[in-house]
Amino acid sequence: MKKVLTVGVFDLLHIGHIELFRKAKSHGDYLVVAVQKSDSVLKYKPQSNLVYSTEERCYMVKSIRYVDEVVEYDGVDELVKQVDFDIFVKGPDQSHSGFVSAMEYCRNNNKEIVELPRTDGVSTSELKHLIAMMHK
Repeated sequence: MKKVLTVGVFDLLHIGHIELFRKAKSHGDYLVVAVQKSDSVLKYKPQSNLVYSTEERCYMVKSIRYVDEVVEYDGVDELVKQVDFDIFVKGPDQSHSGFVSAMEYCRNNNKEIVELPRTDGVSTSELKHLIAMMHK
């Protein structure tokens, strides 16, 4: 059985997230989605204005049919050492130092890395901006 791991904040679920889960799951048999803890998100992006708590985001992600398991994480560089997986699925914009370390770990430990493109025309940042504009 091939286990796939993907990570993110997943604050405002949208079609791009669903497509990520669907495409990630197609690379294996079992999909683990790691949801970044709120404290960690705010540590690196204090302007994030999260809508949902870590627990709420985990609950929503777990309810999606493509997702087999949800775990919480602080840093992706440590997460990849703690979770059992065969394939790591990431987005093209996930390239900060934690991801560089995580990719190095994957390469050194025979973990496959798959980079999926973003879904055109949708992002959490764009949705939050659109919602803010609607309420002005």
